Amino acid sequence: MDAVIHPSAIVDAGAELGAATRVWHFAHVCAGARIGAGCSLGQNVFVGNDVVIGDRVKIQNNVSVYDAVTLEDEVFCGPSMVFTNVYNPRSAVTRKDQYRPTRVCRGATLGANCTVVCGITIGRYAFVAAGAVVNRDVADFALMAGVPARRIGWIGRHGERLRFSPDGSAVCQHTGDVYVLEGSVCRLIPQQAHAAASIRAPA
Repeated sequence: MDAVIHPSAIVDAGAELGAATRVWHFAHVCAGARIGAGCSLGQNVFVGNDVVIGDRVKIQNNVSVYDAVTLEDEVFCGPSMVFTNVYNPRSAVTRKDQYRPTRVCRGATLGANCTVVCGITIGRYAFVAAGAVVNRDVADFALMAGVPARRIGWIGRHGERLRFSPDGSAVCQHTGDVYVLEGSVCRLIPQQAHAAASIRAPA
């Protein structure tokens, strides 16, 4: 199915939109943008020229995705959250050659009204709470909150907070996914590896 574009939206010639992507009221997609399949761009969304968006990304109302931002597959951008691309902006000083790239990795959630300061990477399936201000790299599966944002826990792919046992493992009650915590690194154990380890475990 072709992309669906509301009559009030503007999609400049040259923009790439994947199959079944929906662009809603008063959105503007610039010519150089590359957007994957199955995405949803809400009301008043702006997407710049130097932007890459993966598949099944949801961008809620009033979000501007500026140049030098990359959103991987299945990222969620909550209503009115904010990206930046210049670290020290001045109206009287042109700094378009100083954009700092921002990458949001697969499955991450950016809560409503949070701010992502440019030049950082937000890890896979990380979760940034509403209203947080993120000004440094975020680890995979990290749960971030506050101003500036701090890690307050860990969260699984299903979006539920992980509770680790004394041996450093956690199981998602919804999916059965198994996670291990090693220092400041949270890892998802592939189901095949987990099953093999269970078979080898002594009775």
